[in-house]
Amino acid sequence: MQGVMRLNHATLKEMYWSFLCCGNYNPCFCHHCCREIGMMFTSVVVVVLIPAGYSNGFRGQVASAGLLDLLDEGVPGVGTYEDFNTIDWVREKSKDRDRHREINRQKKQSDLALLLSLIDAFSGWLLMLLIGLLSGALAGGIDIAAHWLTDLKEGFCMKGFWFTHEHCCWKSNETTFQRRNKCPQWKSWAELMVGVPEGASAYVVNYLMYVSWALIFSYLAVILVRAFAPYACGSGIPEIKTILSGFIIRGYLGKWTLLIKTITLVLAVSSGLSLGKEGPLVHVACCCGNILCHLFTKYRKNEAKRREVLSAASAVGVSVAFGAPIGGVLFSLEEVSYYFPLKTLWRSFFAALVAAFTLRSINPFGNSRLVLFYVEFHTPWHFLELFPFVLLGIFGGLWGALFIRANIAWCRRRKTTRLGHYPVLEVVVVALATAVLAFPNEYTRMSSSELISELFNDCSLLDSSKLCDYISPGKGGERAANFSMTTNGLADRAAGPGVYTALWQLVLALVFKMFITVVTFGMKVPSGLFIPSMAVGAIAGRLLGIGMEQLAYYHHEWPMFKGWCSLGAKCITPGLYAMLGAAACLGGVTRMTVSLVVIMFELTGGLEYIVPLMAATMTSKWVADALGREGIYEAHIRLNGYPFLEPKEEFEQKTLAMDVMRPRRNDPPLSVLTQDGMTVEEVEGMISDTSYSGFPVVVSHQSQRLVGFVLRRDLVISIDNARCCQDGIVGASRVLFTEHTPSHPYQGGPPPLSLRPILDLSPLAITDHTPMEITVDIFRKLGLRQCLVTQNGCLLGIITKKDILKHMAQMANRDPDSILFN
Repeated sequence: MQGVMRLNHATLKEMYWSFLCCGNYNPCFCHHCCREIGMMFTSVVVVVLIPAGYSNGFRGQVASAGLLDLLDEGVPGVGTYEDFNTIDWVREKSKDRDRHREINRQKKQSDLALLLSLIDAFSGWLLMLLIGLLSGALAGGIDIAAHWLTDLKEGFCMKGFWFTHEHCCWKSNETTFQRRNKCPQWKSWAELMVGVPEGASAYVVNYLMYVSWALIFSYLAVILVRAFAPYACGSGIPEIKTILSGFIIRGYLGKWTLLIKTITLVLAVSSGLSLGKEGPLVHVACCCGNILCHLFTKYRKNEAKRREVLSAASAVGVSVAFGAPIGGVLFSLEEVSYYFPLKTLWRSFFAALVAAFTLRSINPFGNSRLVLFYVEFHTPWHFLELFPFVLLGIFGGLWGALFIRANIAWCRRRKTTRLGHYPVLEVVVVALATAVLAFPNEYTRMSSSELISELFNDCSLLDSSKLCDYISPGKGGERAANFSMTTNGLADRAAGPGVYTALWQLVLALVFKMFITVVTFGMKVPSGLFIPSMAVGAIAGRLLGIGMEQLAYYHHEWPMFKGWCSLGAKCITPGLYAMLGAAACLGGVTRMTVSLVVIMFELTGGLEYIVPLMAATMTSKWVADALGREGIYEAHIRLNGYPFLEPKEEFEQKTLAMDVMRPRRNDPPLSVLTQDGMTVEEVEGMISDTSYSGFPVVVSHQSQRLVGFVLRRDLVISIDNARCCQDGIVGASRVLFTEHTPSHPYQGGPPPLSLRPILDLSPLAITDHTPMEITVDIFRKLGLRQCLVTQNGCLLGIITKKDILKHMAQMANRDPDSILFN
């Protein structure tokens, strides 16, 4: 046995602990599990249990084990994926099925195994519970902090600095319903600094403080993102869609990203930038889901199972963003998820329920309601109103298509010019411009959520808003005498001077919001698009609603109003038009339909207006699709070069697999491994000379009959472990992928290395004449990362996901090199 292994005192210690913990000697991937047991005690134990006289027998036992099978204990790293790579869905699902079979086999043998199987089955529901609780708690904290910091730009509560403006005045005895935001306890910055609440000096002080706080918040947000978590910027939904399709972006859903995104989201929203927190909350919830997955083995070690959890987490994000749990589930199904089995639907529903309950318990809005914009319209809609509803849908579609093109052009300019080298300066300049232009107009000065709530509002008699400044009894001559209360609420009235002032302010706010949102979305701060898009649509809808209301009031005798709208009746509800405009613009930007309608009626509580919502949303999608097929998230995925196969996009070109596969006609031959004819040195040379993610295995170079496929990462890790852990493995050792491995070393040469366990024996293969539309469908529905092309059983080439995307780009006359990642 001389020369097989030399035992010294340290080797004996490793052997003893390896046998104790793992059952055989393997210092590379077995000894690490025993490292924490207590190596200080090892020296004494080894001296007592393995004295020098027994070392030869022990040595013989190790050597007699023969050729070591690397995967008996599971090599750490095998089966995992590198950053910016695509997972193998088929292999991951196969691993999970094997795990289930093993659990079912073992649970019949003992009560302990049965208990462990029940725990394993319940772990998914427990994980959903934890995700819902954590996401709901974070969303509540974000809402409260953002509201407080937003009010801090305007003033300070003397009773307690932690009170928002609304809460400060709630506790005041001097507050009236008409002036519910005015109370002695709340001091504006002008009152604190110059001692006067109104006048030119007060206006200048408040203006300067508003701009200063906006700059401070935006600067802190971009600095924190740049210094600690670059992945915390943006909406996050394009990247989450890509990750759910099987792509690996390490760190995007990590702990630092969650922490920094939570903090900077509050700062970015509070700065007054034209962005929302609803989209980034989906990213926050997915970070929670990814982190909590590490508590459960079956989700930590299986990328496909983890993506089922992330699909449910994205539903939780919308649930806590809008208070819309059903809409969140549908949003995940329609817009985000790539693979959404029925089990994930149930678990998403449960997680969204828990998150909504948690948010409701925190009560961040202080109104004991879960919904963000509660409305209470009393007037039913009429069939003839479908025409203005469709007009809002057309506007939403036009705005959505225009916004996508303008924003992508600006983001591409940011990526390709020096503008992208100064993200901090860009954020500060945009924040400065936003604050300076927003302050003079009260409808741009308030936060986007407040603006939408104001526009959705149905006026009452005691409402002090300028949008509700109608001519009431005693203020307006002959027409005022016709004023009356109806069963549906206040009758239509003539607009007063406040309404006309609000109209031109809303027109300016509309132009401002449309322009500034294009520039803001995509900057290096957390930035959502839901609320800014809804704000644009709500402004347009309110303008149209007021116009229709006044038209019906002054011309109620027109044929279009006759029969359902008479003088003294409530005919038109401007707040309803604002709600439909918000839905139309959001649909035009994102191309959502079913989930958007459900989110909107959950968001507002307007259940009886589903048909108008459907009409406006569907019209918006049709118009936007006629001008461009991509939604904003798909456009940003393509801009960033992520390898994402859009399930909604159809492939209509008449090409074959041989037209797309590699190698091409003038390319060098395909790099392949043979099942028993290559040495370790030759395999390592092929790995170093190429950058492929995997290699087909064939019978021999003469016979190209396909045997299987092996991943590059698994190959590298297995060879490194063999050199470290298996005695006698050198560069001249044969690499074997055959089923039967010799139990003794080859005569006259080093022992071979068996890598059969890492070989995929069932790689998906198609013939060279398979139409590409079928190939694309196979890649989409099975989530493949590569597919082999054969002819009569012999290997011809390989098609990867990146090849598919490049081919589709070429067919659409786009740059095929825009697919950036491997």
